[in-house]
Amino acid sequence: MKGKIIFFSIFMLALSSKTLAQTKPNMPKSIISTNAAIRTYHDDKTLNAMSKGELLELYIERIKVLVKILPYVALATKPGVTMTDLGIPDDVNNRKALDLQSEATQAFLEITVDFQRKMLPYSDKSQLVNSIIFYEQTLKSLNEFDHQ
Repeated sequence: MKGKIIFFSIFMLALSSKTLAQTKPNMPKSIISTNAAIRTYHDDKTLNAMSKGELLELYIERIKVLVKILPYVALATKPGVTMTDLGIPDDVNNRKALDLQSEATQAFLEITVDFQRKMLPYSDKSQLVNSIIFYEQTLKSLNEFDHQ
């Protein structure tokens, strides 16, 4: 008898977790990845004091954020905006398009980051600093970009 109760309890637990897992895809998805943001901006003095390894990581982080934001500037510039927020029908076709775009972006980033890790160590430190400042200025201007 105890075996049947335990089996029934496990079965119900598995069934309820599967049901909850199926409801997640119906939640609105963010157009821009929620991790497409940086917390700290730097000046050239701070960047010049960093090691080249630290600069490489900052450079790669900024590339990732820009790649996750720039394709969507006509729609949104901040993470968390959903299709529903923009009046885009949240239907199967649009979700599929957003999922495909997300997968393509992720694949692109994996290849790009791998390339950056192999090639950037050969770059000049001052070029890395200038590039990071440029990327950060671009990100700042995107934060100020106003959709009217």
